[in-house]
Amino acid sequence: MPIARSAVPEELKWNLDSLFASEEEYRAEYAIVDKKIAEIEKYNKKISADNLLDVLKLRSDLFRRAENIYVYANLVKDVDTANPKAQSEAEKAAMMLARCASATSFIEPEMRNKLSVKQDVKRLKEREEFKDFTTVLDDFIRSVGHMMATGQEKVLAETGAYSGDFRSIFMLLDNADIKFDSVKAGGKKVELNHGTYMKLLQDRREDVRRRAFKNYYRGYSDHINTITAIYSASVKRDVVEARLREYDSCLDAALYREQIPRKVFDNLMASVKLFIPFLHLYMRFRRKYLKLDYMHMYDLHFPITDEYNLELEFDEAYALVEKALSPLGEEYIALLEKARKDRWIDVAANANKRSGAYSWGTYDSNPYVLLNYTKTAHDVFTIAHEMGHAMHSWYSQHAQCYEKADYPIFLAEIASTVNEVLLLKYLISNSDGEKKRYLLNYYLDMYRTTFFRQVMFTEFELFAHSVVERGEGLDSVSLSRKYAELNEEYYGRDVVSDKEIAIEWSRIPHFYNAFYVYKYATGLTVAVNIVKKLLAGEEGFAEKYIRFLSSGGSKPPIEILDELGIQLTKKAPFNVFIDEFKEALDAIRKL
Repeated sequence: MPIARSAVPEELKWNLDSLFASEEEYRAEYAIVDKKIAEIEKYNKKISADNLLDVLKLRSDLFRRAENIYVYANLVKDVDTANPKAQSEAEKAAMMLARCASATSFIEPEMRNKLSVKQDVKRLKEREEFKDFTTVLDDFIRSVGHMMATGQEKVLAETGAYSGDFRSIFMLLDNADIKFDSVKAGGKKVELNHGTYMKLLQDRREDVRRRAFKNYYRGYSDHINTITAIYSASVKRDVVEARLREYDSCLDAALYREQIPRKVFDNLMASVKLFIPFLHLYMRFRRKYLKLDYMHMYDLHFPITDEYNLELEFDEAYALVEKALSPLGEEYIALLEKARKDRWIDVAANANKRSGAYSWGTYDSNPYVLLNYTKTAHDVFTIAHEMGHAMHSWYSQHAQCYEKADYPIFLAEIASTVNEVLLLKYLISNSDGEKKRYLLNYYLDMYRTTFFRQVMFTEFELFAHSVVERGEGLDSVSLSRKYAELNEEYYGRDVVSDKEIAIEWSRIPHFYNAFYVYKYATGLTVAVNIVKKLLAGEEGFAEKYIRFLSSGGSKPPIEILDELGIQLTKKAPFNVFIDEFKEALDAIRKL
């Protein structure tokens, strides 16, 4: 049983003073936000070239303060989700953020109505006093053709407070209402839930894995009509918003918002089709090595050897991560030390703490990292992953102004994955025998889950959105049939596509944020290319990588990657990526 929050040592809890040093200070900020909202509303219908800078500065100040409140409230809630006061504060902060969005929704539509894009906006962008807002003005120029009238934007901002609730509804159903039958393991009944499911799939006993798999998906099958209705509504919302903003499709809207050329997406999808046979080879190796006549979907998760167990206390694990990340330079390692000593990290798994892990913070605060550390190999890699996010944020915030510090989601998974791959490469290079076999298998599974599986998810999303875009309806039968077809294509003949896997789509929360998952695949592709250059000792590349971390959102993401010499509009990075997969597969087969 997890320990109570009060029993967690202070050095294993994060220190939130960089956000607010006291609750009084936190509450006083609400009054300032209210004042700022009233100030900015005075500019409604009065925007001009003369006052635009004042409006943009005021909006930045408003959201900077509002984000501090929102993040603080949620960080407090996440370490004790059962605390009703913390729940209420997080809800209050969310409503406050929605008010900020509504109060400022007039700005871009009125800029479009009052200012000439070609003359006023482009002229203002060249002025020194607008230097912090050049990306804001560039985004305005790009999006002006997809902008609605002031009233329509306000309606969209107001309804956004609840029209985005499909993920929240699914998460409530998934975490609170769906129940799973327990699993018998070694003569004992084991409660089946999201936390125990993966552990049971790693059990050496085939009957335990099979029962866990079947019981787990029976839980989703019992609610399949409700989940279909939630997902269908989410897709319809995506389609409606894309049409209102006059995009050709939901995919085009998603790519356009982040300035991702269609060529990048097409390269990814085309590369995966060429690479699927190598995934089939890995599946064949795994089946033969495990001496299985048939490998089921529930056989994909247990390690091929029990001879390696990376069970370390947190301080030992953190020191290992620092050693593995030494190619990133002395300053980077010093920052990792600072993060641990200054308590940016909430380490222990306590009762009612939010599950999983993340890195979060604001422009004015330290990056904060939530962990649920339990001394497993996965937890060690999670330290590397989340500290990658944290360091990306730290470098961006210290190099860029507020308006340019936030890096886009397309770049967000790169730094975290670079750290994971560096740790893995370090461990592989310092191991042999069964330990090396375990680590190579871990690496190959990273490819399977982060690259191949995420692109398979993306193909499913394309199917679901295209159905609604054609004016047709979604139903559980057609969604499950398509998912089963994709699963068979990706995993090949050496894996039995069990009937239960057809409804796996119904348990994926990322589907409620359309066309998010493909970025995991591009992120891993870029990360593998970066690590290859770092470990090859390419002259000046470590410094280039730190500049990448420091770039934030100051340029379009593809331009930032181009400066690293990694061009996703070309096939070369994808070829480097799959060559690495083939080398790892050859190495494990030789062992």
